[in-house]
Amino acid sequence: MINGRIRLLRPLRSLEESLYAYTNVFEVEDAGTELHLKPQIRVMKVLKWSEPKLVELVQREARILQLIQHPGIPQSTRNDYFTFKLKDTLIELHCLVMEKVEGENLREWLKTYGRIPQNVALDWFSQLINILDIVHRSGFFHRDIKPENIIHQPDGKLVLVDFGAAREITSTYLAKISTSGGSSTGLGSGHEITSVITPFFTPIEQINGMAVPQSDFYALGCTFVNLLTGISLMELPTDEQTGRLKWRKHAPQINQPFANLLDDLMTVSPGKRPQSTQVILERLERLPFQSKINRIIKSKLFGLTVFGLFLLVFAGVCKGYNLALSNYYFNEASRYLNEPKKSRKYYELAIKHNRKDVAAYSNLALACQQLSDITCVTENYEKTFKLKPNTWEARYGLANFYDDQGKYDLAEQQYKLAIQYSNNQAMNAVSNLARIKNRQKKYSEAAALALQGLSSTKNPEWQAGLYKNLGWARFKQQRYAEAEDYLQKSVKLNLKRIDAYCLLAQTYEALGNLSKAKIYWEVCLLSRSGLPEVQEWREQVLRRLLQKN
Repeated sequence: MINGRIRLLRPLRSLEESLYAYTNVFEVEDAGTELHLKPQIRVMKVLKWSEPKLVELVQREARILQLIQHPGIPQSTRNDYFTFKLKDTLIELHCLVMEKVEGENLREWLKTYGRIPQNVALDWFSQLINILDIVHRSGFFHRDIKPENIIHQPDGKLVLVDFGAAREITSTYLAKISTSGGSSTGLGSGHEITSVITPFFTPIEQINGMAVPQSDFYALGCTFVNLLTGISLMELPTDEQTGRLKWRKHAPQINQPFANLLDDLMTVSPGKRPQSTQVILERLERLPFQSKINRIIKSKLFGLTVFGLFLLVFAGVCKGYNLALSNYYFNEASRYLNEPKKSRKYYELAIKHNRKDVAAYSNLALACQQLSDITCVTENYEKTFKLKPNTWEARYGLANFYDDQGKYDLAEQQYKLAIQYSNNQAMNAVSNLARIKNRQKKYSEAAALALQGLSSTKNPEWQAGLYKNLGWARFKQQRYAEAEDYLQKSVKLNLKRIDAYCLLAQTYEALGNLSKAKIYWEVCLLSRSGLPEVQEWREQVLRRLLQKN
């Protein structure tokens, strides 16, 4: 028995695989913990060497599995990571226990059933991009997406496994990547820790030690090309001019819009790939319409009848043509979300060809918000609500706009509409509404809203905001022990919540723990934040310091 609870059953890697891996993986029987009272069959990774960088990777994987609670990711708890010393030796093993996912990985699936059809591809792609969405929004990226790391369960659901190469998305890391040629922390003998490479699935920037979140999109695109063609990526030629795989003729079952999306994921330059999972999800929603237009244009019937029916269907054809153009410009705008001037131009062109495109008006308002064009923002939200009053995403966007301007009454009105129209799913709106109540010194209302939100969401990012606002309210109500507990939970869920650090500093001052207060004030003062309350707290503490001096 290891650690008083774990019994090894069998190795899950072959001897050959284990020779080249820094971990051994076993199927184990877990006798149970406080959270798992009954014995379970699970999986355990054991680190073979106590090299600091390898320990860091295993600890990071443990933190990710504990933090992200999602059916598409193996489950693990805080008691599932531990160290174990071998009897009569000084060797210390680092162990991580996790859920055993039943099923076969997609490499095995492909060998058994062959290449996948379009409907399966779309289902799997949707599942995986939603899993990646929660991973990226939780502050991590995977770095080793490939068919072997995706498990197909008997019920058809997919699970993304092996987060041993995952990286945390921090401003420090991204700054390091943007200003250097990458890092290569070695183990000796040519082994690399930060450069995780799977031939043909790993993009060039990751090979060079400069992986970014968009590197996951490249690997995801390559994974689907492999699944759709049934051909090893090594056997597919590459376009000499673009550097892209030439694969489409080997997957005739796939229509052009979906193929275009996959090619965009595999663009050589990470800056030209979709910049976030939200952009990909938005394009995925529009694929059915694009596919319909694509089928119509390519059909023989369309070619034979278009001339004879030209006069009768001229208006309809013009409408279809305009819709197709609008859709094209909308997708172009989605590629330039980090360049608001360009995205604005394309959204305006999309609207020119389709005056009823609610999403285009709403996204144009967001682009104008980035450009500080207040007239453009208000006009386009008005047009959005005229077409679809109950679109909660736009209500949330307008509320954020008013929130940034300090127009809290207007922001509160729109946040409430966002919550109403989303059937209480928009818990980020609840969190922001609780923040406004705290700003207005209505602490009981803020606490009630935060508790309501926490009972309705499992999203770690939203939970972090809700815990922060609940801690803020409790601090102002002089319930300092509760405030400390909630604010620590907020920081644990999201290390970037600078406002939570500032509030913790004030809480520890109130509790008389000045040494801890000093630590949190340093984080509060030195980190970036545009929130007005953070600026106010900083000014208050700086004034106090100046008065003392």
